[in-house]
Amino acid sequence: MKDLTPARDSLDPIEIASRDEISSLQLERLRWTLNHAYSNVAHYKQQFDNAGVHPDDLKSLEDISKFPFTVKSDLRDNYPFDMFAVPREQVARIHASSGTTGKPTVVGYTQTDIDNWATLVARSMRASGTKPGDIVHVAYGYGLFTGGLGAHYGAEKLGCTVVPVSGGMTERQVTLIQDFKPSTIMVTPSYILSILDAFNAHNIDPRDTSLDVGIFGAEPWTNAMREEIEEAFDMHAVDIYGLSEVMGPGVANECVESKDGPTIWEDHFYPEIINPDTGAPVADGEQGELVFTSLTKEAFPIIRYRTRDLSRLLPGTARSMRRMEKITGRSDDMIILRGVNVFPTQIEEQLMRVQALAPHFQIELTRDDRLDVMTIHTECTQTAISEEAMKEAGNKLSGLIKDAIGVSAVVKVDAPGTVARSQGKAVRTVDNRPKN
Repeated sequence: MKDLTPARDSLDPIEIASRDEISSLQLERLRWTLNHAYSNVAHYKQQFDNAGVHPDDLKSLEDISKFPFTVKSDLRDNYPFDMFAVPREQVARIHASSGTTGKPTVVGYTQTDIDNWATLVARSMRASGTKPGDIVHVAYGYGLFTGGLGAHYGAEKLGCTVVPVSGGMTERQVTLIQDFKPSTIMVTPSYILSILDAFNAHNIDPRDTSLDVGIFGAEPWTNAMREEIEEAFDMHAVDIYGLSEVMGPGVANECVESKDGPTIWEDHFYPEIINPDTGAPVADGEQGELVFTSLTKEAFPIIRYRTRDLSRLLPGTARSMRRMEKITGRSDDMIILRGVNVFPTQIEEQLMRVQALAPHFQIELTRDDRLDVMTIHTECTQTAISEEAMKEAGNKLSGLIKDAIGVSAVVKVDAPGTVARSQGKAVRTVDNRPKN
């Protein structure tokens, strides 16, 4: 793979500023954000007043822990526009995330917000190894989902040529990659595997493509999958992090020279890690739930938003700003199986260790009498693999899961192409257990 480390003089000065400079800027911007939210959003004023705190109570960064959390239900309760801190006429764009239940969560952006977002995605792409003038293949979904347009505007801001393919139509993805010769692809990690399958189906070696870097986000993925993708395409695979409630893609991004967890762009977001059960802050380096407060957003300031993503805060390496550990799972997609906490990424890690199995899987939860049963649906890598070999591969995966996670799983191995493919975020878990 090419050395794509960006030149030091191409970085924004704040990326390599001292911690004191970063903290000072954060405190200044945090004070502005709290006052902006309190003065212009009825929900925040009521929440702050109920908690007995006022923006003026923020004397240090640590004082943010005095303020109440914001959760997804708060956004739904204030649907559609009551969380906006500016008149609706000043909102330049609206995005929404449907999630799995209830009303959508609606977010808004002023033109300044849009410009800041584009700048941060451009910064993320530069950190990934993308350069001005590169061709960028955007296979994230466009529309209300923030992925496609977030990547698109960031690529344009960096000075790239954008190919706005969006998701789906996998055969066309392969054709355009061959014909347009992009250096960068931005896509979910599960969908790049579908694109890889299409290359292999046409006997096209993906290592011969023009792709130098893949920027993957919108769902948790493991370092084992990183190795699989990098080996298959001979390109760098880096992690971009974001969520619509906080901004969209570009809240944090891995640096291509280190690939040791996304660097959080701390000049625009203040991160915390809390105990997901008690809500109490934990020290840097301890695992817990990731919480974000925006520092510059005008239309939709977000105060102590509980992301449900599990991570750790780590010291900066390639940049001065702190890193977050690669997301291992979410506190709300955690499977509790007979008293054991299980995340889909843990299943993926073990799956990647079985060479006879493809990296496609889906977890099905059912109930047999009073006991919950976890079935892993996956597929073999070869069309001609025997039933005996498929059974052996399934038994091996079942054993690895038992040894590593401590739960029993039924593994069903089928022919290639039988597991449902994702054209966006992968649906990793299907819960067919009785609801009562």
